[in-house]
Amino acid sequence: MIGAELLAKAAFLDGKMSQAFPFFGAERRGAPVKSFTRISDREILLRSQIYDPDYVIIFDLKLLGIVDALDGLKRDGMVVVNSRKKPRELGLDFKVGVVNATDIALKLNALVAGIPVVNTAMLGAVAKATREVSIESITRAIREEWVGRTGDVNVACAMNAYESTIVE
Repeated sequence: MIGAELLAKAAFLDGKMSQAFPFFGAERRGAPVKSFTRISDREILLRSQIYDPDYVIIFDLKLLGIVDALDGLKRDGMVVVNSRKKPRELGLDFKVGVVNATDIALKLNALVAGIPVVNTAMLGAVAKATREVSIESITRAIREEWVGRTGDVNVACAMNAYESTIVE
Protein backbone atom coordinates (compact mmCIF):
# COMPACT_ATOMS: atom_id res chain seq x y z
CA MET A 1 0.00 0.00 0.00
CA ILE A 2 2.81 2.44 0.77
CA GLY A 3 4.00 2.11 -2.84
CA ALA A 4 0.59 3.16 -4.17
CA GLU A 5 0.44 6.09 -1.76
CA LEU A 6 3.93 7.31 -2.67
CA LEU A 7 3.14 6.99 -6.38
CA ALA A 8 -0.01 9.09 -5.91
CA LYS A 9 1.96 11.65 -3.91
CA ALA A 10 4.66 11.84 -6.60
CA ALA A 11 1.99 12.40 -9.26
CA PHE A 12 0.52 15.19 -7.12
CA LEU A 13 3.99 16.73 -6.78
CA ASP A 14 4.19 16.65 -10.59
CA GLY A 15 0.98 18.71 -10.72
CA LYS A 16 -1.45 15.88 -11.46
CA MET A 17 -4.56 14.68 -9.70
CA SER A 18 -4.17 11.34 -7.96
CA GLN A 19 -5.68 8.88 -5.52
CA ALA A 20 -4.46 5.63 -3.98
CA PHE A 21 -6.30 2.95 -2.08
CA PRO A 22 -5.84 -0.69 -1.06
CA PHE A 23 -8.02 -3.70 -1.69
CA PHE A 24 -7.82 -6.24 1.10
CA GLY A 25 -8.65 -9.89 0.59
CA ALA A 26 -7.19 -12.59 2.80
CA GLU A 27 -5.59 -10.79 5.67
CA ARG A 28 -2.52 -12.81 6.47
CA ARG A 29 1.16 -12.05 6.09
CA GLY A 30 2.36 -13.02 2.63
CA ALA A 31 -1.09 -13.06 1.02
CA PRO A 32 -1.37 -11.34 -2.38
CA VAL A 33 -2.50 -7.73 -1.97
CA LYS A 34 -3.87 -5.27 -4.51
CA SER A 35 -3.45 -1.53 -4.37
CA PHE A 36 -4.72 0.96 -6.89
CA THR A 37 -3.43 4.36 -7.96
CA ARG A 38 -5.24 6.70 -10.32
CA ILE A 39 -3.34 9.52 -11.98
CA SER A 40 -4.97 12.13 -14.21
CA ASP A 41 -4.60 15.65 -15.50
CA ARG A 42 -8.27 16.18 -14.56
CA GLU A 43 -10.24 15.85 -11.35
CA ILE A 44 -10.85 12.20 -10.42
CA LEU A 45 -14.44 11.50 -9.46
CA LEU A 46 -14.44 7.70 -9.68
CA ARG A 47 -13.90 5.88 -6.38
CA SER A 48 -13.86 2.20 -7.25
CA GLN A 49 -11.34 -0.52 -8.00
CA ILE A 50 -9.61 -0.21 -11.35
CA TYR A 51 -10.90 -2.93 -13.65
CA ASP A 52 -9.13 -1.94 -16.88
CA PRO A 53 -5.70 -0.62 -15.86
CA ASP A 54 -3.16 1.00 -18.15
CA TYR A 55 -0.35 -0.46 -16.04
CA VAL A 56 0.07 -3.43 -13.72
CA ILE A 57 3.00 -3.39 -11.31
CA ILE A 58 4.06 -6.80 -10.02
CA PHE A 59 6.32 -6.83 -6.98
CA ASP A 60 6.77 -10.61 -6.97
CA LEU A 61 6.88 -12.59 -10.22
CA LYS A 62 5.43 -15.65 -8.43
CA LEU A 63 2.08 -13.83 -8.35
CA LEU A 64 1.61 -14.50 -12.06
CA GLY A 65 1.20 -18.18 -11.22
CA ILE A 66 -1.10 -17.58 -8.25
CA VAL A 67 -3.54 -14.87 -9.35
CA ASP A 68 -4.58 -13.42 -12.70
CA ALA A 69 -2.70 -10.19 -12.08
CA LEU A 70 -3.04 -9.11 -15.71
CA ASP A 71 -6.84 -9.46 -15.82
CA GLY A 72 -8.32 -6.38 -17.49
CA LEU A 73 -4.99 -4.85 -18.49
CA LYS A 74 -5.60 -2.78 -21.62
CA ARG A 75 -4.28 -4.32 -24.83
CA ASP A 76 -1.79 -1.46 -25.19
CA GLY A 77 -1.02 -1.56 -21.46
CA MET A 78 2.27 -2.20 -19.73
CA VAL A 79 3.46 -4.56 -17.03
CA VAL A 80 6.31 -3.51 -14.72
CA VAL A 81 7.81 -6.56 -13.01
CA ASN A 82 10.36 -7.26 -10.29
CA SER A 83 12.40 -9.97 -12.01
CA ARG A 84 15.91 -11.07 -12.93
CA LYS A 85 14.63 -12.04 -16.38
CA LYS A 86 14.69 -9.88 -19.47
CA PRO A 87 11.26 -8.57 -20.60
CA ARG A 88 11.02 -10.92 -23.61
CA GLU A 89 11.84 -13.93 -21.40
CA LEU A 90 8.60 -13.42 -19.45
CA GLY A 91 6.46 -14.33 -22.45
CA LEU A 92 3.88 -11.63 -21.80
CA ASP A 93 1.80 -10.16 -24.63
CA PHE A 94 2.22 -6.63 -23.34
CA LYS A 95 4.91 -3.99 -23.22
CA VAL A 96 7.08 -5.00 -20.26
CA GLY A 97 9.39 -3.13 -17.91
CA VAL A 98 11.71 -5.22 -15.76
CA VAL A 99 13.89 -4.35 -12.80
CA ASN A 100 15.58 -6.61 -10.29
CA ALA A 101 14.17 -4.76 -7.30
CA THR A 102 14.94 -7.61 -4.90
CA ASP A 103 18.68 -7.50 -5.65
CA ILE A 104 18.65 -3.70 -5.42
CA ALA A 105 16.99 -3.85 -1.99
CA LEU A 106 19.46 -6.51 -0.83
CA LYS A 107 22.48 -4.61 -2.19
CA LEU A 108 21.40 -1.35 -0.53
CA ASN A 109 20.26 -3.06 2.67
CA ALA A 110 16.58 -2.07 2.34
CA LEU A 111 15.46 -4.83 4.67
CA VAL A 112 12.78 -5.32 7.29
CA ALA A 113 13.33 -8.34 9.52
CA GLY A 114 15.88 -9.57 6.97
CA ILE A 115 13.37 -9.47 4.08
CA PRO A 116 14.11 -7.16 1.12
CA VAL A 117 11.59 -4.34 0.77
CA VAL A 118 11.12 -3.55 -2.91
CA ASN A 119 8.46 -0.78 -2.79
CA THR A 120 10.71 2.17 -3.49
CA ALA A 121 12.81 0.33 -6.06
CA MET A 122 9.59 -0.51 -7.90
CA LEU A 123 8.60 3.18 -7.80
CA GLY A 124 11.84 4.05 -9.58
CA ALA A 125 11.05 1.40 -12.18
CA VAL A 126 7.53 2.76 -12.64
CA ALA A 127 8.88 6.28 -13.19
CA LYS A 128 11.32 5.02 -15.85
CA ALA A 129 8.96 2.58 -17.60
CA THR A 130 5.75 4.61 -17.68
CA ARG A 131 6.94 8.25 -17.63
CA GLU A 132 3.71 9.01 -15.72
CA VAL A 133 5.70 10.54 -12.84
CA SER A 134 9.17 12.03 -12.62
CA ILE A 135 11.96 10.39 -10.66
CA GLU A 136 12.46 13.76 -8.94
CA SER A 137 8.92 13.63 -7.55
CA ILE A 138 9.36 9.97 -6.56
CA THR A 139 12.48 10.83 -4.54
CA ARG A 140 10.80 13.89 -3.02
CA ALA A 141 7.79 11.80 -1.95
CA ILE A 142 10.16 9.25 -0.38
CA ARG A 143 12.06 11.97 1.49
CA GLU A 144 8.78 13.39 2.79
CA GLU A 145 7.86 9.92 4.09
CA TRP A 146 11.20 8.98 5.66
CA VAL A 147 14.11 11.04 6.94
CA GLY A 148 17.71 10.19 7.70
CA ARG A 149 19.22 6.84 6.75
CA THR A 150 15.84 5.26 5.94
CA GLY A 151 15.10 8.04 3.46
CA ASP A 152 18.61 7.81 1.99
CA VAL A 153 18.37 4.05 1.44
CA ASN A 154 14.93 4.28 -0.13
CA VAL A 155 15.93 7.12 -2.44
CA ALA A 156 19.00 5.11 -3.47
CA CYS A 157 16.74 2.12 -4.22
CA ALA A 158 14.44 4.24 -6.40
CA MET A 159 17.34 5.88 -8.24
CA ASN A 160 19.16 2.57 -8.79
CA ALA A 161 15.98 0.97 -10.14
CA TYR A 162 15.28 3.96 -12.37
CA GLU A 163 18.72 3.60 -13.94
CA SER A 164 18.53 -0.18 -14.37
CA THR A 165 14.96 -0.69 -15.61
CA ILE A 166 14.70 -2.33 -19.03
CA VAL A 167 11.59 -1.71 -21.16
CA GLU A 168 10.67 -3.74 -24.24
